[in-house]
Amino acid sequence: MSIADATLVPITQRAWLTPSRRAGIALLGVLAAFALLGPLLVSVDPTEQDLAASLAPSGADYWLGADHYGRSMLVRLAYGAQLSFGMALLTVATAALPGILLGLLAAWRGGWLERILDLASTVLLALPGLLLVLILLAFAPGTFGPLYLGLALTLWIEFYRVTRVTAAGVLRQPHVEATQLLGFGTGYILRSLVLPEIAPILITLSAFAMSTAIIAISTLSAISVGLRPPTPELGAMVVELLPYYAEAPLHVLMPGVLIFLLVLGLQLATRSDVR
Repeated sequence: MSIADATLVPITQRAWLTPSRRAGIALLGVLAAFALLGPLLVSVDPTEQDLAASLAPSGADYWLGADHYGRSMLVRLAYGAQLSFGMALLTVATAALPGILLGLLAAWRGGWLERILDLASTVLLALPGLLLVLILLAFAPGTFGPLYLGLALTLWIEFYRVTRVTAAGVLRQPHVEATQLLGFGTGYILRSLVLPEIAPILITLSAFAMSTAIIAISTLSAISVGLRPPTPELGAMVVELLPYYAEAPLHVLMPGVLIFLLVLGLQLATRSDVR
């Protein structure tokens, strides 16, 4: 490695690891540790009830208290964080893969194929995403599959449109056109020249999509059309505990705060401090 290379590496790393991103990654790390280690620290079933401990405050027996059925808040919050983050990650991965691939295909081929894909995305975009999710949930209310599929079908459109527009701009750049004229294959151009250029935008879009999925899952569960009790879902937990707000306000606030921190961590982890 030359002196120039040795100098550029840390500068690049410092440019990427901005204070906001450090804070977001640290916050997500703390939340991941809580979600993974919480059930190990208190080895109980999140649905196990002990009515004698109803709305118990924080203490030695229940570190974060117990809900109205005497279920450990720590364990339920940890499982809720796992569920929200895991479902959001799976949903975004399912939406991103076809969205990015179809966006690259449309940008590369253009013509009738691009027009057909644009028309399909426009038709789906005209249908409100929440309505699409509700239609699918009508076939199997309260289950994971329709909720996951509905959100994925809604989110792929954004990945397709952003990928198509940004990839088309990169493909028009002189060095990419020169690479095409030199006879390099489609796979090499897309993998080595286009994807590295658009990757930062797609990472940011993924963070926003995961935030949208987390909020959507919590909202739908809160209105009893998503995941339902006794599943430890954060939005459903808020609604379950709401009637007991006067007796145990912290119990009601904790699931909402956890949702807020998950979304905040995702936003900070991909935020740029450059103005």
